[in-house]
Amino acid sequence: MEKLALNLQSQPAIDSYVAGNHLMKYEKDLLSEILISVNAGDYVKMNWFNSFGDSLRQIIMNVYEHRKALEFGFTEIAFNQYGWFSSPKFIDREDIQLEQSEIRLGHGPNGLWAYALSCNYGTAGSSSPLCVFCKKYASRDAALTDALAEMKAQMTKYLGNADTTNYKQEILNKTLNAIAAMKNSRVQLSLF
Repeated sequence: MEKLALNLQSQPAIDSYVAGNHLMKYEKDLLSEILISVNAGDYVKMNWFNSFGDSLRQIIMNVYEHRKALEFGFTEIAFNQYGWFSSPKFIDREDIQLEQSEIRLGHGPNGLWAYALSCNYGTAGSSSPLCVFCKKYASRDAALTDALAEMKAQMTKYLGNADTTNYKQEILNKTLNAIAAMKNSRVQLSLF
């Protein structure tokens, strides 16, 4: 693939990219911003975009992740060996085990918290990373409250499922009991 460098002649490459892809709203918005800088001859802005990658796809994805990182207060711009944005590490990261499932909590430099879940249903499961694309919360308590509610909903969804290989009822019930125990301990701590 040929390296793209945004310049005054980039309009056809951008038009071709738009025509050949089904774009998300944020991608359309970023391409519009890029086009504005190209059409205005804004070399400072074009060079800034160019610093995020060698193709429109890489530029769009890296700029978007950088801007999501800024929402949590992460300001560093760094890339891995493949040229993709290096995901920032959340502060005070905490992994809370609930039987075979897990809640991951952490916050950014500006104090906004996020959570991610790793759900084990038996053989089946789901997991997501703690990253800048997670929902933002003002406090650890708010993030943990929603995490517990989501974990409970995920486990409850498979209670009574006929597929007992993928959705082992014993694991689901143990996880639900661990969630209830954690909620109870949080209530008891709040009384003191």
